[in-house]
Amino acid sequence: MTQFKKIGILGRLESASVANTLEKLIHLLDDKNIEYAFESALKDSLPGPGYVCKSRADLGAESDLIIVVGGDGTLLGVARDLAEFETPVLGINRGRLGFLTDIMPEETDQKVSEVLDGDYVLEHRFLLEVKVVRDGEVIQSGSALNDVVLHPGQSIRMIEFELLVDGQFVYSQRSDGLIVSTPTGSTAYALSAGGPIMHPNMNAMVLVPMFPHALTSRPLMIDGDSRVAIRIGRDNILPPQVSCDAQEHLPTEAGDILEISKLKHRLNLLHPSRHEYYETCRTKLGWGKRLAE
Repeated sequence: MTQFKKIGILGRLESASVANTLEKLIHLLDDKNIEYAFESALKDSLPGPGYVCKSRADLGAESDLIIVVGGDGTLLGVARDLAEFETPVLGINRGRLGFLTDIMPEETDQKVSEVLDGDYVLEHRFLLEVKVVRDGEVIQSGSALNDVVLHPGQSIRMIEFELLVDGQFVYSQRSDGLIVSTPTGSTAYALSAGGPIMHPNMNAMVLVPMFPHALTSRPLMIDGDSRVAIRIGRDNILPPQVSCDAQEHLPTEAGDILEISKLKHRLNLLHPSRHEYYETCRTKLGWGKRLAE
């Protein structure tokens, strides 16, 4: 008997490939006599009427497993939206890269069945919380599984800011911005900016400057429980913006302070039992395979 009694299914919208996978899941879960419901936004992607559809929040609160059909971007949104529930999440890849949604469509029946039968790997991934503080008051807040990024917005120009970690001044900087990344996000935007790849089990953040106006500015790895503060300079021509996973955007003003720390909730990410992180890196990043003996 499966330990998962109620399953919530969420996915990428307006995709024929997603609709095909949803139909596979319906047959599989019906065969196993498992209760399931879909996110309301997927109603038009279902093979017909009569299926139970609920809000994303209701699915997070009521389900004991969330299946995400889509790409990594879809799972990032689900992780932020449902973090408070800490419901286990399983991803079926209908996107491109698939670091987080690592079940391939053709493996859906086999791999999902194995997970439902209790044959899986569980990983705990932490998220970041960012608060925009103005004159001592929190104006806005957001969360991110991959990264929190300070950037110039739509204009291409340098910005000026100060960085503090755990209350200690680190440096002031003129650059295109700063990426504050989790281990999960170390293979995303931070990697493109020259940051290190961190194993997802690490309790660490990496701070990656974006095109700094100083040759000695390099990525800085800090403890995952650190509290990061970024003070926006007052001489920027235009106020910069803050992005959470490149999906949520928070405007700032001169003198604002960004407070970034670990979110109290975490993502419980499920993988098929034979999942190996380094194999994923080899496949997705094009690393070399074993030498011939």
